[in-house]
Amino acid sequence: MSCDLMAIAHRAKAAERILALTDTDAKNRALLAAADALEAAAEEIIAENEKDLAAGRENGLSAALLDRLALNRARIVGMADGMRQIAALEDPVGVILEEFERPNGLHLTKRTVPIGVIAVIYEARPNVTADSAALCLKSGNVVILRGGKEAIRSNMAVANVLRHAIGAVGLPEDCVQLIEDTSRETATALMKLNGGVDLLIPRGGAGLIRSVVQNATVPVIETGAGTCQTYVDKDADLAMAVEIVYNAKTSRPSVCNACECVLVHRDIAGAFLPAAEKRLKEKDVALRADDACYGYLAQADHASEDDWGREYNDYILAVRQVADVEEAIDYIDQFGTGHSECIVTENAQTAERFVRCVDAAAVYVNASTRFTDGGEFGLGAEIGISTQKLHARGPLGLRELTSYKYEIRGKGQVR
Repeated sequence: MSCDLMAIAHRAKAAERILALTDTDAKNRALLAAADALEAAAEEIIAENEKDLAAGRENGLSAALLDRLALNRARIVGMADGMRQIAALEDPVGVILEEFERPNGLHLTKRTVPIGVIAVIYEARPNVTADSAALCLKSGNVVILRGGKEAIRSNMAVANVLRHAIGAVGLPEDCVQLIEDTSRETATALMKLNGGVDLLIPRGGAGLIRSVVQNATVPVIETGAGTCQTYVDKDADLAMAVEIVYNAKTSRPSVCNACECVLVHRDIAGAFLPAAEKRLKEKDVALRADDACYGYLAQADHASEDDWGREYNDYILAVRQVADVEEAIDYIDQFGTGHSECIVTENAQTAERFVRCVDAAAVYVNASTRFTDGGEFGLGAEIGISTQKLHARGPLGLRELTSYKYEIRGKGQVR
């Protein structure tokens, strides 16, 4: 297995040397060709995806995972449009960040460069194959993809289309490689492929991310797991709060920026909770409430300790009463994952307190957490949401996929 991975890594390194020096126009031509090829191959990709979905149903995949796995023509068009949007963005490579001269006459330029070979380990989301390939290509990085077994046929179909399109415009097909062996041993070996992989990005649930962080010896950006909270303050516009919670929970519950817990100020719990329950009932959301909230709800289950800090990825929502914004902040500090947190309030002072005290990649005032997304932030598609602080945080767009180097020009200076 290691030999196979090393062969992939050697091909990636060879492609990296070419891609790092490829100009913007050539990269954009490859992206546009790949986008057109995806749309042209939609029926073939959907046919392979149907095989994955059938196997998933047979193996008892949850509705949330099946939703992540499913492709249709609209989603494939969305993947292609995402690649076109990335082609339209500024090239992040070669940007001069700083330029200055030292007293001894040395001229220093700090310029952005690709990271190199990026590996992405992900689960049942074949759109990640296209998103990751596009972002890496535009930022001058070669990508090694390792998807989950649930989506292997879909991923192979998408990756083959991308590789052929990239090759057709003169770039190495090996700018994008997919590992077809989905065994755990291969994933673990990839995590330890020092010298072959410059950066590893996991995309998936808490279990996958924990495994990567614990086992990887290559550099890792920790992403993904999101137990996002929405705090409804005593000074909230309750109608607005209902709609924000409804959107954050139900627009797509299987994603990492979906709300998993609502914290409600005790002064407005009696007014807010019945209204929120009525709206959420439209999507059959199951509520898990603490003792203080349970009495305000017509149909709810009693929450257990396991419900606090839990990522459901489903139409389930935890509900908990708090005394004030400070208790909400304390809860988030204990149970949050550093992803996205929201306060709904008309009190500017309370909002400012929340924004300054909550430690997360994205902190919202009066808006759904579902906006934590590279496209919604104007970055194009993102390769993941970083929940750590080095070297990047939040949506990992093009700029976050570059490093930099110093170029020093002299006239014979010696030290």
